[in-house]
Amino acid sequence: MKTAQEYVDSLAAMKHNVWMNGQKVERPWEHPQIEPGVNIVRLTYEWPQMEEYEEMMTATSHLTGKKINRFTHIHHSAQDLQYKCEMTRHYCREVGCIQRCMGIDALNALSVITHHCDDSFETKYYERLCNYIKYFQENDLVGNAAMTDVKGDRSLRPHEQADPDLYLHVVEKNDDGIVVRGAKAHNTLAPYAHEIIVLPTRDMREEDADYAVAFAIPADAPGITMICRGAAPAGKHEMASPVSSKYASVESLTVFDNVFVPWERVFMCGEWQFAGHLAETFATYHRHSYCGCKPAISDILMGAAALVAEYNGIQKASHVREKLVDFMITAEIVHGCGLAASLKGNETPSGTYLPDMVYANVGKFYAGTNLHHEIEVLQDIAGGLVVTMPSESDYRSEKIGGLLKKYLAGPEGVDVDDRVRCFRLIEDLTASKFAGLLMVAGVHGGGSPQAERLAIYRSYDLDGKIRIARKAAGIEQ
Repeated sequence: MKTAQEYVDSLAAMKHNVWMNGQKVERPWEHPQIEPGVNIVRLTYEWPQMEEYEEMMTATSHLTGKKINRFTHIHHSAQDLQYKCEMTRHYCREVGCIQRCMGIDALNALSVITHHCDDSFETKYYERLCNYIKYFQENDLVGNAAMTDVKGDRSLRPHEQADPDLYLHVVEKNDDGIVVRGAKAHNTLAPYAHEIIVLPTRDMREEDADYAVAFAIPADAPGITMICRGAAPAGKHEMASPVSSKYASVESLTVFDNVFVPWERVFMCGEWQFAGHLAETFATYHRHSYCGCKPAISDILMGAAALVAEYNGIQKASHVREKLVDFMITAEIVHGCGLAASLKGNETPSGTYLPDMVYANVGKFYAGTNLHHEIEVLQDIAGGLVVTMPSESDYRSEKIGGLLKKYLAGPEGVDVDDRVRCFRLIEDLTASKFAGLLMVAGVHGGGSPQAERLAIYRSYDLDGKIRIARKAAGIEQ
């Protein structure tokens, strides 16, 4: 397994083609808007080295028998899925979004679907994938899952678009590999990942066969351009943006301009019948991950709400206690869904365990549809200072800082610096650029609530419930 420093050194050896704010970024891992994302991934190399986290954050490879980072592991038991869910919550209490889950969720989905594809079409994708996973594990790599196409006119299928590149597709095949063109959106951590793992974004028809493609490619491969947006603040202060100045993700619109992919890295090419299954399987794994990260967000918001209630002197108010209990209920319902999805997961023919689709989707749906309300409740308990507090420069001013220390004081015994830090935290979590990303990602990351509703409906045993009702009513089956 790599150390955190070895991870950073490996980034320095790469040549990511990264653009941000209209400028090419020559050393992405050191850019002030990208470094907070690198800091997050560093933890995934640091904590597994600690004895207290070893069981949760490391695993034994089913391919090599070696000890590996759990973020490179293919799940082979309900216990593996449970550790993944608990590990994700543990990391995300510190950083908000751990990011590295996407790559391994993609590889797990591929390990299920490539095996099915081989059984149906006598392809050799699963063997290729296993060889790639060995390489991924041996080098302790970070993978970016690039699934969402830009889609253009969403009422049209991929092959019907006015511009064929609005969905990533194969433009050439030869003896050595394939050439692809298009773009993928919402690519978290792309500029500090080692590999881009590309998946189809939706179900396909025969006319869409060129768009039914899955592969892995080095993130600095020729023809790849990453146009990035960072959530970290532009400037750093001692008190302001306490989370996002240290830990924040970076999103990329990743352009593939005639990118060559060798056959040994191609895991689907034209098998349109399985494109939708692969997209849905990835979504199931990733929504299962959300049952770890979103309870962690609730933990952070809940803790901030309880702290600011104390610093405002209202911690004993009955309505505050009720709102804190609401936080607790949301966090544990969502995490409970993740644990249930793990326990009720199923072994697929490849040996890979798949989380229960209903519980994974219910957990993600409940988290996404409650996040905005949780932020509203935190703002309610905190009050207007979240957005009206004078700047840190004013607070540090020799001439007027004393006035702010006097008039920003709370209950006796509460240090005014601590109270100000608490409000800066809540500003960062609920009323900043970082907060905006947090809210939208909470709703749409891993799929929209409507997509989760559809997945639940398709997967749920509604016929079984109808039989129960027929029996209760005395209606002949």
